[in-house]
Amino acid sequence: MMRLTYANGKDEYELLGQLRDRGEAVDKKVSEAVAGIIGDVRARGDEALREYTARFDGYCPEDLEVSRDEINDALSSADPEYVQALLSAQENITEFHTRQKRQSFVDMKANGVILGQRVRGLHRVGLYVPGGTAAYPSSVLMNAIPAKIAGVGEIVMVTPPGRDGKPNPDILLAAAICGVDRVFLVGGAQAVAALAFGTGTVPRVDKIVGPGNIYVATAKKLLYGTVDIDMIAGPSEILVMADRSANPRYLAADLLSQAEHDPLASAILLTTDEGIAKETIAELGRQKAALSREAIIDQSLSGYGAVIVCRSCSEMVELANLIAPEHLEVVCENPMEYVGKLDNAGSIFLGQYAPEPLGDYFAGPNHVLPTSGTARFFSPLSVDSFVKRSSFIYYTREALEEAREDIVRIANSEGLSAHANSITVRFDEQAL
Repeated sequence: MMRLTYANGKDEYELLGQLRDRGEAVDKKVSEAVAGIIGDVRARGDEALREYTARFDGYCPEDLEVSRDEINDALSSADPEYVQALLSAQENITEFHTRQKRQSFVDMKANGVILGQRVRGLHRVGLYVPGGTAAYPSSVLMNAIPAKIAGVGEIVMVTPPGRDGKPNPDILLAAAICGVDRVFLVGGAQAVAALAFGTGTVPRVDKIVGPGNIYVATAKKLLYGTVDIDMIAGPSEILVMADRSANPRYLAADLLSQAEHDPLASAILLTTDEGIAKETIAELGRQKAALSREAIIDQSLSGYGAVIVCRSCSEMVELANLIAPEHLEVVCENPMEYVGKLDNAGSIFLGQYAPEPLGDYFAGPNHVLPTSGTARFFSPLSVDSFVKRSSFIYYTREALEEAREDIVRIANSEGLSAHANSITVRFDEQAL
């Protein structure tokens, strides 16, 4: 069960060090296996893709691509109330991400110089969506909506087939709602490789986004550079900061909501109140007994869960910035006063009525977030994740002549005489 630690300047840091190392528990054989799959798909294309699909998913459909009619049918045959729930979430996600959109600009200077930046969506993006018990329609919304807003030309989704050879209906429904262009029934590292290189059936993409198991995550990591990726995701994590005003029932429920994801998921509570700490631990034991993924929760909490009693609110802030969690809940009396102090977090949830699942499904901000402490330098998935920028420069002869000596001086200082000559030749007939 959850361990209880008292902050003393030593014990809490030893505990956090153990938690940071959890990502290294992955077997190195995974990388070797994934590298073999990638090489095979690159060499043999569809033939290898079909073989791996049959081997790992138990069935390979005759036609790997889902027809447009089948995608549309998913929308018309779904439970209307569930459709409305997804549409409401879509509206919130769209409204939030529309505010992120950047515009191209042109800067016209008095001397005739024109500078600018052109912003445009990527040509084609691949969206990986897990199937089976780990099927998350919400991830389709969170990945596809900002891509659409960014102006991506084509969104290609891959998702493994079920044992019956059919796609998960909820995944297909989300794809229909978000306007995903093409859907292929392939999964695993082989699907990532197919998107990266292209096969006779699956088109090559510019970027791959979306969650997956360790094989999918490893494939994305190994193929980064051949294709862009959203991020290298580690196990899920939640950090909760709570003072004496917090409700232990709510705290326990929120910690459990993240622990059920994965045995490697991390759930940590920081609190300034020893009573809150002990009551929350008791609540964890009571609530988890009624949950469907109790076995996974037990592994997560016993391996990577902790309650740390801090000596002050400032110490909680210091530890939160050090941990740089994926999800950070601030369940304190005046939560807004902490926003300017918390520098390292993927997404921050403020107050007792902003639990982490609100962000997972509905509020609007993206739920694809940096993990494993990378919130120190990475940001959530956004519209910016799906665009590319090009700058452009126009100079008149007069403007270039005015800058000539400075450019030549810098070029010569770097020992790049051809650079200097490229400037000089435009003004000096004696130049090379």
